[in-house]
Amino acid sequence: MTELFPPSRTAALEKLSAFVPKAARDYTAQRNYDRGPGQHDNVSTLSPYLRHRLLTEAEVLDAVLGRYSLSSADKFVQEVFWRTYWKGWLEMRPAVWGGYQQGLLRAWDQVQSQSGLRSEWEAACRGETEIDCFNHWARELVDTGYLHNHARMWFASIWIFTLRLPWELGADFFLRHLFDGDPASNTLSWRWVAGLQTQGKNYVARASNISKYTEGRFSPLYQLTSNPEPLDGPPHPPRMDAPVGDTLDPSKPSVLVLHEDDLSPGWLFDLGLKPLATATLDATGQISPLHVAPKVKAFKSAIMADCTTRWSGSLGPLTSGLTTAQEIEDWAGATGAVQIVTPYVPVGPAATVLNYIRALPVIRPLRAYDRRAWPRCSAGFFKFKAKIPELVGAMRGLQPV
Repeated sequence: MTELFPPSRTAALEKLSAFVPKAARDYTAQRNYDRGPGQHDNVSTLSPYLRHRLLTEAEVLDAVLGRYSLSSADKFVQEVFWRTYWKGWLEMRPAVWGGYQQGLLRAWDQVQSQSGLRSEWEAACRGETEIDCFNHWARELVDTGYLHNHARMWFASIWIFTLRLPWELGADFFLRHLFDGDPASNTLSWRWVAGLQTQGKNYVARASNISKYTEGRFSPLYQLTSNPEPLDGPPHPPRMDAPVGDTLDPSKPSVLVLHEDDLSPGWLFDLGLKPLATATLDATGQISPLHVAPKVKAFKSAIMADCTTRWSGSLGPLTSGLTTAQEIEDWAGATGAVQIVTPYVPVGPAATVLNYIRALPVIRPLRAYDRRAWPRCSAGFFKFKAKIPELVGAMRGLQPV
């Protein structure tokens, strides 16, 4: 973990600085190549930091666009906005996350009751199938906490259509092992591969594509299902309005809860927040009904500690590692606060905990970046993509929050 993804904002900024010169022509030409563990310098590898907002999207975009025009860095800028798009899409359809969780529990029940399925699932997770490239990616994921995006697509397609395993178990395998595991990006990307997100259109891994973009390291000829049908699923739930966030009244006695979805809380202090005390939320227990990789837990804990150390002068007394709504209510009540303030928490494990708080109002301010982008995520990505120049222009006129 510490070698590939040192858990600090300083390390994240160093990665960003090293990548910026490669963010235009080099990235566009080389981004699809998966050269294996330790050889991913053709992509930014910033995703573990962006996922937790140790770096913000606005900071990354501003650094790249400070050197290149939008047209020159278009491919990289789009990749940053894919993450934004997935989050906005899921915020307007949170039932999709609930459906994934229910499907995961059903699949896990099947694993426990069907010995054949269990042995196939275990072999896939251990990288002990008959498909060498798949085995390599399974082991790389477990060993490093990271996979190239192209490898993730191939892996998911093979899991679903060749190994014929429940897609929810594959999405869960990723969430339990990826340092950048994100409820929106991960869930919706697996659904997209399966043909559930863009309904009726799936992503099929092909041996020729794998051979080309692994530069011949792998060539799984005749091993992959060639023309699988997309999975069937229910229609998308009705779209809700995009969230706008709560208005913060900093004059009210407040406490702050920090969570893994936003570890750059300075923008709240700029709004006038002076918390009586601060607590950190550990929501890793909500990621999966199965065992979350110790490396993932350690990474999340370390970047949270980095955040609280950097902002120690603004947090007040610190309580670390609360895990339930009841613990947060008891802690907040003892401080004399009349409200709990937390950066807006998107659909996922942290929101699952915070949504159960009843004893005090929970004030969730929303960053300007999200407030502008998320309402535009109502349809497909290509409609959203047309709005990127407008969103970039607005962002660069804002404080980078």
